[in-house]
Amino acid sequence: MPPTLFFSSVSKSFGKSAAVTDLSFDVQPGEIFGLLGPNGAGKTTTLRLALDLLRPDLGRIEVFGAPFAEPAKDRVGYMPEAAGLYDEMRLRDCLVYVGALKSLPLAEAGRRADAALRRHGLFDDRKKKIKQLSRGMVQKAQIIAATLHDPDLLIVDEPFANLDPVNAQVIRETLLDFRARGKTVIMSSHQMHLVESLCDRIVMLQAGRRVLYGSTRDIQRQFAEPAVWVSGEGDFSGLPGVSAAEPRPNGWKLSLAPGTDPGDVLRAIALRPELRVDRFELAMPSLDDIFIRVAGASPQRGASGQRGASDLPGAEEREPKGEPRA
Repeated sequence: MPPTLFFSSVSKSFGKSAAVTDLSFDVQPGEIFGLLGPNGAGKTTTLRLALDLLRPDLGRIEVFGAPFAEPAKDRVGYMPEAAGLYDEMRLRDCLVYVGALKSLPLAEAGRRADAALRRHGLFDDRKKKIKQLSRGMVQKAQIIAATLHDPDLLIVDEPFANLDPVNAQVIRETLLDFRARGKTVIMSSHQMHLVESLCDRIVMLQAGRRVLYGSTRDIQRQFAEPAVWVSGEGDFSGLPGVSAAEPRPNGWKLSLAPGTDPGDVLRAIALRPELRVDRFELAMPSLDDIFIRVAGASPQRGASGQRGASDLPGAEEREPKGEPRA
């Protein structure tokens, strides 16, 4: 099965300003893929290129294994970061209209709209104009509009903005359901804890170039400290191969001496009957920490910084290849 989305050596400039430079990655069926980067990194341009709203200056883009063509549009759903619905239309009418644009019969679009409005707690507001809805309600309406035709590729830009935890969980379940059914989700977000919990793989852009690419777990391992987290009962100091043992509120952080394997520390703990282990894991950094190290700024602030990381080792094995075209 071909990648759902395929970028090979793609470049796009606006005048003398390069928005995307030599960008390659692929997105596979049945995965949630994160598109990350600080403001101005090229994420919006990348999404517009993927949607065929912009054409690349160089490189090749394929959707569902071929250049983007008219029939593919009905297989794609897009939720923009900024409001993309019609302010003067009533909510249900707007959703039915958007469904019809994606080739749904009007009756079927209405049935699906009613079901989705009930599921998202908006059915009682169906006759309100879009401009009368709160920001959180508009956000839910936009995810309904993007998914009403059950696309094979769903692209969502900041899908959890303005949502309370209950409604954020509904959106989360929607994205997980798409993945479970073998569909593809591309998610751009500055909320790293959500990216970390949802995304199978990510690509991170900085100044229009790819600086990280691979599975979320592998990228965390790349940036991991030589340390482990341990929780349980007893004093975990003085273990062989541990250069420092720091008690923390939720356990101990054990820094490993050079050449020490975490498994050796676990075996040493097992030999001490006075110690009981509830949790033992590598000291993985959060994606938020990695983002700050690579981009030089917190994703919550969205500032740009200097590029400071190479691509994930081994990621080139999945990198799409191909001759660029003008």
